Amino acid sequence: MTAATTLLVIAKEPRPGRVKTRLSPPFTPAEAAALAEAALSDTLAAVAATPARRRVLVLDGAPGPWLPPGFDVVPQCAGGLDERLADAFAGCTGPALLIGMDTPQVTPALLTADFRDCDACFGPAEDGGFWALGLARPEPALLRGVPMSTPVTGAVQRERLLAAGLRVRDLPPLRDVDTAADARAVAALAPHGRFAARLAACAPAGDRRASR
Repeated sequence: MTAATTLLVIAKEPRPGRVKTRLSPPFTPAEAAALAEAALSDTLAAVAATPARRRVLVLDGAPGPWLPPGFDVVPQCAGGLDERLADAFAGCTGPALLIGMDTPQVTPALLTADFRDCDACFGPAEDGGFWALGLARPEPALLRGVPMSTPVTGAVQRERLLAAGLRVRDLPPLRDVDTAADARAVAALAPHGRFAARLAACAPAGDRRASR
């Protein structure tokens, strides 16, 4: 991503009972929230280390001590996820790349693709969604009406880009953290991050290895 790009992170405030509810069980709601905070911290650190014109946290909730300097914080709008993603792009001028807080293994290298020979960047998630969406010209209408949190979300969103005549560059697929099995797999990919450390602290016992 060139330094002229806006990097967007859409996230929820990591509060027990509001985030990563599919991690409970085996983790308690407080542990799930701690894992969400660690995932968000790793994500924000990667974004902070990536050249950008502007870095924006599109937040449902209030910022906490986990927020590093250099980010503008804007509230999420009301409505479904498609509306909230569309609204995040609506606040941008020029190229923008949006990611979530569910891929703490993301690195600055994964965020440095540019738009010199494409109109959109698309990062598929292994669960059928997508972990990244970049638009050379932000067009909120490209997201509105896309069914979210389904096994075909990514396919529908990518087809929407193609149907609009955009040249799409595919980014590597990444695994979202939704379940305990996801958490273990992602922590193994980034063993030195905050997320891996928090998972190790939350799950010292073998009985935490059951996937839910």
